[in-house]
Amino acid sequence: MMHMTFYWGRNVNLLFDSWKTDSWFSYSLTLIACLLFSVFYQYMEDRRLRFKLLSSSALRSNADGAVDTTPLLYTKIFPRGSRWNLGRFAGSALFGINSALGYFLMLAIMSFNAGVFIAIVVGLAVGYLLFRSGDDEQVVVVDNPCACA
Repeated sequence: MMHMTFYWGRNVNLLFDSWKTDSWFSYSLTLIACLLFSVFYQYMEDRRLRFKLLSSSALRSNADGAVDTTPLLYTKIFPRGSRWNLGRFAGSALFGINSALGYFLMLAIMSFNAGVFIAIVVGLAVGYLLFRSGDDEQVVVVDNPCACA
């Protein structure tokens, strides 16, 4: 039976029928996996935002008449001004991967186990601290405010 309220306990069925915990050892491994998965989510979100910033700054520098540093192969396959370029495909792939990671985290939280919830929230906070809160560079990208995107 699926829980509909938060509960504490080591018996969790997470994401798949085969991922069941029945001992404290398997439960703690599950919590560590949730924590690491959420840290990885923040890492991938940082990569996606930096890639988007990099590609938008490259487009702006080329529009200003600056020296072109784009690799020759890139410009031969996807010419400038083309609506379909490699940067858009790569950004779209990163967005898709990150969306899938976010939805997996959401589904894990929907197991309503308080330990899983805390592990994911702590992992997101640690990942944000490690990858996205740097003072060395301001990464400002106006984007979708949805938490899963």
